Amino acid sequence: MADIRSLQDAVADLVHDGDTLAMEGFTHLIPYAAAHEVIRQGITDLTLVRMTPDVIYDQLIGAGLVRKLVFSWGGNPGVGSLHRFRDAVENGWPRPLELDEHSHAGMANRYVAGASKLPFAVLRGYRGSDIPTRTDTVSTVVCPFTGEELAAVAALNPDVTVIHAQQADRAGNVQLWGLTGVQKEAALAADRVLVTVEEIVEELTPRPGGIVLPTWVIDAVSVVPGGAHPSYAAGYSTRDNAFYQAWDPIARDREAFTQWIDENVRTTEGALTR
Repeated sequence: MADIRSLQDAVADLVHDGDTLAMEGFTHLIPYAAAHEVIRQGITDLTLVRMTPDVIYDQLIGAGLVRKLVFSWGGNPGVGSLHRFRDAVENGWPRPLELDEHSHAGMANRYVAGASKLPFAVLRGYRGSDIPTRTDTVSTVVCPFTGEELAAVAALNPDVTVIHAQQADRAGNVQLWGLTGVQKEAALAADRVLVTVEEIVEELTPRPGGIVLPTWVIDAVSVVPGGAHPSYAAGYSTRDNAFYQAWDPIARDREAFTQWIDENVRTTEGALTR
């Protein structure tokens, strides 16, 4: 069963130097508070996995904690580039960044394979792309029934997956709803799972389109209201569009970025105000 514990303790126990770490959430329910705790604890040499790395991974990359990124698409949604990501790739600052790039469909299928405890997934994809020449996690297989050649992608099994959700009950069962991505698959594929939530409730009320993750697939639940900011949690908060716009000039400049991280994430005051 999942333990209900502080975010600081949960991150220290579950996320380690050198881990493959997935922090999922598509536009919505992005686990920023947990990422900031990783930065405060200085957990480093991480391989980050995410279907749409946006500002959350720009911050982790800029903090110098990431050696490799496994992803499909990267950017500041509705604004432009991730400048800390670009600086790491183009200039090796603050450290070189290895890339393993995929399509969205490829990444989703990799998670599904990992969650299903299969070694790979099969799909129709990557044709006409040079991505298979740039990664050892895409290959081809021939269907034994039709003879069709299909793309095969290696399973993703993160050491730890971190997600944000709206609610958990006292037994550690978690429910999320609204715009969901691959959180379920990412959690089921991982060795360890940490979920931050808006609140603990006595009973989970079924929601249309809701996803319930049972306590037996979760290691720790941390109560962090507003833990998805500047993204949002349906029914609890709205997206802080102004933050995403303000991030662009901050991330463009190394000194401005370092000052922002020091003042808003690394300090106790920053942890309280996010």
